[in-house]
Amino acid sequence: MKVMFSKSDDGRLCSWRAEPPKRRAFQGSTTASRAARTDLPHDLAQFVVEVSLGLEHGFWNLLANGATFKSVGRRRTRPGRQLIVAHRQELNAVEGAVNAHVHAWRDGRPTPAGPALDAMLARWRSLAVGEELVVEWPTRRLPAPRRRHGPPRRSGRRSPPFAVRA
Repeated sequence: MKVMFSKSDDGRLCSWRAEPPKRRAFQGSTTASRAARTDLPHDLAQFVVEVSLGLEHGFWNLLANGATFKSVGRRRTRPGRQLIVAHRQELNAVEGAVNAHVHAWRDGRPTPAGPALDAMLARWRSLAVGEELVVEWPTRRLPAPRRRHGPPRRSGRRSPPFAVRA
């Protein structure tokens, strides 16, 4: 999945858009940050840590597999929500790991993601306002979530609570 990050508003805003294979492109979130001019924006830092550590149950790989998060400007779909539900524990664990690596890197402590974060920071700082930084997410396919068995969903029509036999 190709992802394009861009700076706007004199470097104070970061936005991104994604082009997943075999699906329509979509616009991601726009974040404002005083530090966006000199520091990596959250979504880009998350991208770097997830890809450099090969984390397949994080935000970016779930998104590449069709997850539809509320924070992303896409129509929420049942399969997209089911993917998030099926991997919620792993997703939360990845979020915690990403935050730990980014905080360690910002504090100057060693982290396996440090060299990749340093390289991306250099690319981000050299990006002019209005330009795009293009990165490729190496999509790792996840199995489709299993359907939950339960009572059948009702259609729009209401049926009588009992059957009448003649």
